[in-house]
Amino acid sequence: MFSKKQNVRMIDIAIPKGSLQNQTLQLFEQAGLEVKRTEREYNARIQDPRIGKVKILRPQEIPGYVAKGYFDLGISGTDWIMESGSVVARVAELNYGKQGPGIVKLVVAVPESQNIHCARDIRPGSRVSTEYPNLTQSFFLNLGIPVDIQFSFGATEAKVPELTDVVVDLTETGSTLKKNGLKIIDVMLKSTSELIANKKSWADPEKHEEIIAVQTLLSAVIMARGKVLLKMNVPEDSMSNLITMLPSMKNPTISKLYNSGYYAVETVVDRSSVNLLIPQLKKAGAEDILELAISKIVP
Repeated sequence: MFSKKQNVRMIDIAIPKGSLQNQTLQLFEQAGLEVKRTEREYNARIQDPRIGKVKILRPQEIPGYVAKGYFDLGISGTDWIMESGSVVARVAELNYGKQGPGIVKLVVAVPESQNIHCARDIRPGSRVSTEYPNLTQSFFLNLGIPVDIQFSFGATEAKVPELTDVVVDLTETGSTLKKNGLKIIDVMLKSTSELIANKKSWADPEKHEEIIAVQTLLSAVIMARGKVLLKMNVPEDSMSNLITMLPSMKNPTISKLYNSGYYAVETVVDRSSVNLLIPQLKKAGAEDILELAISKIVP
């Protein structure tokens, strides 16, 4: 609990709308920082004494607003941080996308029928359609290839071949590009969701402390999502063999059960492997195995 007398410098936060919105709202709720919408669509609030204004904005805009000091803290994609050229403190990678965990790629794509195998093969003067004109211009300048960059307002892949020759677009799997007869020939950058801070806020000792507190809670949820806690009782004569089978973040926790020949063992393991591990532990002598969800892991 926070005392009303505590001198807490509240921080203002910008949260992304669109494809990242649902995952972001879920993340904040799981971190104990539930975002509650007000009667105005883009305004929200978080019932926490460290947090002041909360606004829901397009992720393209957030890096610029954070850089200018309209917000102390924001969440946006690596792609929009780089595209905007905003000077911000990059506090943490949160590594989630619209479908859950994952990293997306900003790629260069051309029609499958063309004999082009990498970006260096693209002909000078080609029309390039993209929502990322700054990154695209920098990329082709570095290659020494003059191109005609055309800003796209979306559905970029649909503009080939009538309106453009080359597409620079964001993709998770490349399936949409493939459905439209395009092939990926280069990757410009990899992007994920990032927690960013205003430089002055990051340098302010009091605000820095509050920013780190929020980051700790959010990152703890992200870290816990792929893990579960296993607890079990193990006979003393099975311990040596069973311990070699147990993965853990550091070392398993082991304690002797009172007045018995058993030990209590608990450890954190990857959720993806637990269904294969449990039958092996049972076979090795483990009893009373419990699999428990973890809400946060703070390293």
